[in-house]
Amino acid sequence: MKKFQIRLKPDDATHFVEVARRCDFDIDIAYNRYIVDAKSILGVMGLDFTKDLTVTCFGFNKAFDELLRGYAVAC
Repeated sequence: MKKFQIRLKPDDATHFVEVARRCDFDIDIAYNRYIVDAKSILGVMGLDFTKDLTVTCFGFNKAFDELLRGYAVAC
């Protein structure tokens, strides 16, 4: 399991979900008490894009890892 802090824009959500759907493992996105499936466009669009989101990956995919690094929030 690996966690990332990211910031998404509404325009990026569709591409994010498309890449997530290619992964053969579960991916969750959380904000406060809300946790949604990263492969669900409706779930992702329901999140607050003005806040940092926590992505939890239960596997590894190089393309998805690179995508997450592009949305990563500086610590």
